[in-house]
Amino acid sequence: MSTRSAIGIMHGENCKAIYCHSDGYLTYVGKVLLENYDSTKANFLVAQGDCSMLGKEIGEKIDFNDRMVYDEGSGYAVQCRFYKRDRDETGVDFKTYFNDKELFAGIDAEYFYVMKDNVWYVSEGAEWKVLSEAIDEELAREYNTSESKMLAY
Repeated sequence: MSTRSAIGIMHGENCKAIYCHSDGYLTYVGKVLLENYDSTKANFLVAQGDCSMLGKEIGEKIDFNDRMVYDEGSGYAVQCRFYKRDRDETGVDFKTYFNDKELFAGIDAEYFYVMKDNVWYVSEGAEWKVLSEAIDEELAREYNTSESKMLAY
């Protein structure tokens, strides 16, 4: 089962957001956004509408059914796969939300990523955290868990 996420960008008090189907967790979508998407690129990303997979680059039209190409160094998809651009679907354009409650109710996702004033934030449907700090916390938690397992042997 996929880890679904929402990706949005604030425009004043409103959030323009899209659904992203795959790998929505902090250490994939979160890191890809943080490392590869500034405000300009994030706006262009959201303008493409809902996506199946987030990549380092927005890219160009591809056959939706082709295998994804991954960057060997980072492990991230080289480019995004969009429902509208790459599969000619309709009804998958970005949507505008007027508050957090609407965003959380409007997109079925485990993680919500929003850029505001050139800073990425993340929420799991409640409080917002600065994305870079949330990723650091997640990596520390994963490290501590794996270290505990190793000590148990």
